[in-house]
This record gives sequence, C-alpha cells and structure tokens, in this order.
Amino acid sequence: MHSFDRKPVVTLILHMNRRRLLSSLSALAAVTPLVEAATGGAAPRQRMPVIFIGHGSPMNAISDNAFTQTLAAWGQRLPRPAAILSVSAHWLTPGATLVDVQARPRTIHDFGGFPQALHDMQYPAPGAPETAQIVRALVKSRKVAESDDWGLDHGTWTVLHHLIPKAEVPTFQLSIDYSAPGAVHHALGRELAALRDRGVLIVGSGNIVHNLRATVRNAPPSAAGATPWARDFDAAVRDALADRSFQNEQRLMQYERLGAGAAMAVPTPDHYWPFLYALGASDPREKLTTTYEGFHAGTLSMRCLQWG
Repeated sequence: MHSFDRKPVVTLILHMNRRRLLSSLSALAAVTPLVEAATGGAAPRQRMPVIFIGHGSPMNAISDNAFTQTLAAWGQRLPRPAAILSVSAHWLTPGATLVDVQARPRTIHDFGGFPQALHDMQYPAPGAPETAQIVRALVKSRKVAESDDWGLDHGTWTVLHHLIPKAEVPTFQLSIDYSAPGAVHHALGRELAALRDRGVLIVGSGNIVHNLRATVRNAPPSAAGATPWARDFDAAVRDALADRSFQNEQRLMQYERLGAGAAMAVPTPDHYWPFLYALGASDPREKLTTTYEGFHAGTLSMRCLQWG
C-alpha cells in the first residue's frame, strides 16, 4: 500500500477555496458601486411602493379628466424615488428581455393619427444606466441584455407626465419578452422587487382589460359604461387580488382561468403582462390600494393599483 504526504493536497484545496473567495469578493466589489450609485451612497432609503397604471389612450397625456387628475394627486402622495423602472406594454421583444441603459432616453411617439400637440410633447427625464446594470445583476432566471436604441414610449411618459410632471427622476424601461408565459413575467417581478429597497419605483403600465376592436363610442368612464365581459373580467382580477391565495395567484398568471370573458378582455396579452411584473414585485402581505377604477371607451380598464 502506497503512502503519500497529505499536506500538498490540503494546501491545494485551501488555495482553490481562496481563489473562489477572491473571485466572489471581486464580483461583489464590481456590483457594490452600482448599488451605491443607485441609492445615493450607503445610507438606506425608504422602501418604495410598486404600482400598476392602466394607461389607456395616449390622449390622456393632454387630457384633463378624472383619470389624469387622479394621477396628478397620486404623484403628490408618492415618496420621491431615486429612479423609476417602467415595464410598458409598448416595448415588446419576443425571445429576449432587454433593459435600456441610455443616459438620455428619447421620448418615443409610438402612435399615429393624434393631434400635433401630442406629438410635440417631450418627457426629458434622465436615464439610469447604473441602476439598469443592477437590474441585470439581480435577475437570475434569464439573461437581461443591454439596449441603447429604445427610450420612453407612450406607456411610460404619458402617465409620468401627470405623476411626476417635472421629469426630474431618472427613468428607464425593461422590455417584455412577448413569447414568454405569465409565470415568467411574474417571476421577473419577484426578482426586481429588491430594487424597492434601493429607492426604485417599479411601474407596470398597461391595461387589465384592453380590446381596441370592441370599443364603445361615447361610453361613460365607469363600470356602468363597460361591456359586460370587460366588467366581469376586471371584477375577477379585483376579487383575486383581494385574496392572494396560491390558487388565485396562479389564476392571475394564467388569465384564461379568470372567466369566460378572458378571450375578449385580453385578446392579446401585451397590456396584461405589465400587471404581472407589478404583482410579482409586490408582497401579498402589503396593503393594496386601488387608486383608480373605471373604463374608457367601454373596453379599456383604467384600474390603477399600489402595493405598499
């Protein structure tokens, strides 16, 4: 039987562990300045709420109505964020998840047939490239790639125009992988929730009910003016949110299970997916506030929510 000296083996193992430790410390050192940049230093920030906004028509940007008045008053009550991360229904990237890293994101007028005054509007908020890099570090469930060719689309700026009118808060967007199922978007929201403790306001912007092909002309902006299937689906979401059981959480992720009207209420899920990011980033134990409820054009639920 052969004998051997165990010391070199132990030394090798210790050396390998030391290398792993140094590698981990190096990775932490690379992320730490990004975290401090997003939080303004080592001092802790107030935990931010997470919100969902039913944004409706781009015309809301230049309209004075009950919905836009609610947004303005809501913005006065919100704590001032260090940055805003918006997940908008209007940045869809099938097969990929992107985060905008521009220092000066452009105002995107991604619509047509509206008054020139709307096309002339700008929302010159600065970007948040350092915070965007933190997003890439936080998300482990999938790769988040950098993008510098988007900006702030109308799902973001038309509502922030009322919520934070001076456009002084650094703002950036995360894209939606349109090909991914609801559970993926909900899981991404859970991973992004850590941003809230770093002063970041997470905003989902879409519509729980969104069917432009079935709109009702001159419908009153209330549940009474909604089509029955739109009203029923919106109420089903409301009721599921009131009881955040495991079963209801699954139903919200698989919206087809929320009733017979789901196919009409969500003919395509682009405007529903942002709601799942906000839902995932929220805590079931947090207070949920409905800041606005009603309908525009009979088939657009303008429901707005705040957790925390």
